[in-house]
Amino acid sequence: MWTVIDSPVGELRLVEQGGALTAIEFSPFRPATGRPIGQQQDDHPVLARAAEQLAAYFARELKEFDLPLAPAGTPWQQSVWTQLQGIGYGETASYGEIAHRLGKTNAASRAVGLANGRNPIPIVIPCHRVIGSTGTLTGYAGGLERKQTLLNLEQDALF
Repeated sequence: MWTVIDSPVGELRLVEQGGALTAIEFSPFRPATGRPIGQQQDDHPVLARAAEQLAAYFARELKEFDLPLAPAGTPWQQSVWTQLQGIGYGETASYGEIAHRLGKTNAASRAVGLANGRNPIPIVIPCHRVIGSTGTLTGYAGGLERKQTLLNLEQDALF
């Protein structure tokens, strides 16, 4: 099942399977090549809850999501995505820091970046909070402008 919501970073398509959120996609939406997304169902309980929590996040009223998640990925990707969920609201971490948290050296930073870029549930699994080692914004599947918007939203809410 899926639904589309408006947000400060454009329309978002929320996808649910098996009672868990499996994807948040930025517009323009790509065809669901190889991934079943089912029918549109705006009132599906998981999708409605996700939409409510995202609205609260964008209104600066929610700092931690409480949703059933089921991102599809390799064991390495899953380990990176778990680490991303440990980066607090308004905080950032570098690719190298994430690699170190996983017991790897800075050499694994590129692999962290690749896994970060494949995160199927952005915003909720906060891949936008990962930055370059010098504090610069680097790559974001939704585009750097969206990444900056999300980081600004969180920083503005802290002050």
